Amino acid sequence: MFEVFTRSYYLGRLYVTPTDRDHALMHSEQHERINEEVYATGDGLERLDAPLVMKLDSQHFPVHGDDAVPANTLALPESMLENTDVRNPPSLHEVLLARRERAEQLLSLAGGWSAPGDDLPSAGT
Repeated sequence: MFEVFTRSYYLGRLYVTPTDRDHALMHSEQHERINEEVYATGDGLERLDAPLVMKLDSQHFPVHGDDAVPANTLALPESMLENTDVRNPPSLHEVLLARRERAEQLLSLAGGWSAPGDDLPSAGT
């Protein structure tokens, strides 16, 4: 789903669609699998429900898992979609996934990990 792009990011293509939720979501199983493959350190202490950090256009944002989201889909709140080039969703778009070190950096700048339902800060570019 994602392939190496730079030292800081993987590149993937996901269908981007709106959600009425207040944070970005993707299918739970895919979220967990990507979290394990990209962010896990191998010590067995990882939180596989921790947010993935993705970038669409110039926006970084944490992504959480949700079973209601179809596979290969990134569901974004309307307010986030307004600031992108996404037109006529759902539509296929290139999405960047921050590597573990970059994700940690971005989350620390944005105030750390927030649980779904909390107000999630969005890191800048």
